[in-house]
Amino acid sequence: MDWSNQLENISKAPETVDEAVNRLIVVLDDEHKQAISTMQESDLIDLHFSLGIAIRNTFDLHDQDSKLLKSLGPFVHPDDVSMVIIEALWKKFQ
Repeated sequence: MDWSNQLENISKAPETVDEAVNRLIVVLDDEHKQAISTMQESDLIDLHFSLGIAIRNTFDLHDQDSKLLKSLGPFVHPDDVSMVIIEALWKKFQ
């Protein structure tokens, strides 16, 4: 699955982690939701270069004016934000 193409179908970037998680729930197919939900929390880092990249690029986390990026503090790195979103998504599935 091409995460970026699926996520680009959403016109407005989310402004909070909850919004980002809800958008992912809409675009992820059941197979990917199942795979994420059954992962061990310590294995979520394995999603850094797949889902994490799609999140960073599609949700404009490299834009310093991103409301989502700013919602987590003044000196947060886009990589950290994507992992916060992935962890929140995983927790929602638990």
